[in-house]
Amino acid sequence: MRKLIILMCLCIVSHWAVAQELKSPNGNLTMKFSLQGNGVPTYSLTYKGKDIIKPSKLGLELKEQKTLNDFDDFSVKEKTGEGNLYDGFSIADTKTATFDETWKPVWGEVKEIRNNYNELAVTLNQKATDRTIIVRFRLFNDGLGFRYEFPEQKNLTYFIIKEEKSQFAMAGDHTAYWIPGDYDTQEYDYTTSKLSEIRGLMEKSVTANVSQTSFSNTGVQTSLMMKTADGLYINLHEAALIDYSCMHLNLDDKNMIFESWLTPDANGDKGYIQAPSHSPWRTVIVSDDARDILASHITLNLNEPSKIEDTSWIKPVKYVGVWWEMITGKSTWAYTDELPTVQLGITDYSKVKPNGKHGATTANVKRYIDFAAKHGFDGVLVEGWNEGWEDWFGNSKDYVFDFVTPYPDFDVVGIREYAKSKGVKMIMHHETSASVRNYERHIDQAYKFMKDNGYDAVKSGYVGNILPRGENHYNQWIVNHYQYAIEKAADYKIMVNAHEAVRPTGVCRTWPNLIGNESARGTEYQAFGGNKPNHTTILPFTRQIGGPMDYTPGIFEMDIEKINPDNKSHVNTTIANQLALYVTMYSPLQMAADFPETYEKFMDAFQFIKDVALDWDDSKYLEAEPGDHVTVARKAKGTNNWFVGSVCGENGYTSNISFDFLDADKVYIATIYADAKDAHYKTNPQAYEIRKVVVTNKSKLSQRLAPAGGLAISVIEADKAAIKGLKKL
Repeated sequence: MRKLIILMCLCIVSHWAVAQELKSPNGNLTMKFSLQGNGVPTYSLTYKGKDIIKPSKLGLELKEQKTLNDFDDFSVKEKTGEGNLYDGFSIADTKTATFDETWKPVWGEVKEIRNNYNELAVTLNQKATDRTIIVRFRLFNDGLGFRYEFPEQKNLTYFIIKEEKSQFAMAGDHTAYWIPGDYDTQEYDYTTSKLSEIRGLMEKSVTANVSQTSFSNTGVQTSLMMKTADGLYINLHEAALIDYSCMHLNLDDKNMIFESWLTPDANGDKGYIQAPSHSPWRTVIVSDDARDILASHITLNLNEPSKIEDTSWIKPVKYVGVWWEMITGKSTWAYTDELPTVQLGITDYSKVKPNGKHGATTANVKRYIDFAAKHGFDGVLVEGWNEGWEDWFGNSKDYVFDFVTPYPDFDVVGIREYAKSKGVKMIMHHETSASVRNYERHIDQAYKFMKDNGYDAVKSGYVGNILPRGENHYNQWIVNHYQYAIEKAADYKIMVNAHEAVRPTGVCRTWPNLIGNESARGTEYQAFGGNKPNHTTILPFTRQIGGPMDYTPGIFEMDIEKINPDNKSHVNTTIANQLALYVTMYSPLQMAADFPETYEKFMDAFQFIKDVALDWDDSKYLEAEPGDHVTVARKAKGTNNWFVGSVCGENGYTSNISFDFLDADKVYIATIYADAKDAHYKTNPQAYEIRKVVVTNKSKLSQRLAPAGGLAISVIEADKAAIKGLKKL
């Protein structure tokens, strides 16, 4: 009997020593987990037999801590062996599972999302400290997710992360589409280079921002998009960032190994954890077709289902607003130029002279409300309505706004009643100037003020260096603040569009009142010197992997000097490109960002912005190549109508579209908004042509896009009478 037990133990040891293998449901992806020398957990990933992630180490490094012996004994004792959760492990258990469900998002690119994966959970025991962690892997047809789990146990209760040590070992010197790693901003143009070139290009890629903190000359941000020499597409990101620091990637460019790099707090610590707990998911999306990267739902699937039971009040929003005036310098957020400093509750605005350039006046806002009502827009955003904008950032100011006190020229009640009479909803603006402590002091009062005055959505902002001082925009404490604001807003049935906040990681599935984020370089930079012409051909592969972006498209006047003679910026797109963005840059929150008077000059092109849907039953990615072009077709929610958008970079592009996604037994009228033959983003950006044709599911279109140009198509189901006289495509 004793020999049998020994033999069984030897078999178990042998079993644990070999790699644990996990395959995706379709068999294209294979993940292998094993313990290497000295009990180091490692994993690897292949796609159709090709290396995606070479053997890579896993684990965490913990901060050494001193603790009090007891409440009434203030002597300290050293905690030994605390610094290491990356070696000395043995496998205590493995469990596998298969999961397959279909769920319906509150809003989204598709009506239903399939969540299908195979799972491996590896329980690891560190004998020297008697500590246990679990590494959980989920392998989907389009990629891998893994996270660390910390079960409740005696020897791992409260601990501080010094650094997470998750590695992503690349199989070659891939082409990457990257922005610099930064603790405080994502508002950079993308650089396209080999991995080995990142170090040499880093300095010039770090352009000025009002708050920025770089950490390494090979550090980059997620979502990171890459392409291999043999045509594989790889995306690295994270999902379900809750109560944890945001992850960057630091490259060992000698060995082509990325390692996780968490955002520190004011003490330099990367995370305070109380078990039981777990990390966010680390994701690797893979395909040999770039369109599959855009169509992936891994990020959403790795988040929990909605925690809001009644979601009937959460609705997509198309809006206009008093914003572009200030961005271009035509108007100001501030009411007066006479105040060098402001003290809320003390400064008397009735005694100062208005500057005559203030944008958020009652009369001007009513003009936007009239425009929204006339053209069927849902809402109007107003920035600069509240006291304090004369002295709002750059001075480490704590009590900067109170979010309820309007300037003398903004009639809150009058605007509320006027908008209500026109059937238009107002969108509140809460700029915190990064004083998150101040925002939390006022947040209940601010949200109640919103509801009392008919505001169902808020655009929040976090411009400047974070207060409390020393914290960063993306560390654990501030990530928790953003989450607190979202959850508190849900209590008041308020939708949130957060700007300058941490980049999205699919949390909008769990909290679908998070209907938008900025968290990247948006349209505003077109008035701050311009974006690169290929910018919007990269964003769907990077920033939008985590969720929708409030990109604020729809700019029709590209020469900013015509708006503000002191601003020489140029918007580096064509009008057709701006129209296409409403389809290619998915968001349930879309702004027509230009002035009403500008749109009135181009009402035929503006019609597409009026018509395009916000919520979708289906999405088809027709053409895609990061940095070059993206073509998407989307089916409007509850209809048979489709909208198509195509954008390209500086080289131009010929889009070849098959309409085989249409119903076979129906005919449609396609209104095609295209670049004119002589259109060019620099020299002739407002040149476009519009034509109507009849299409069926057998129709095909070949259309040339200008440099940084675009193509937008509305495809509306029609009857025989409606198509009379139109040519068939």
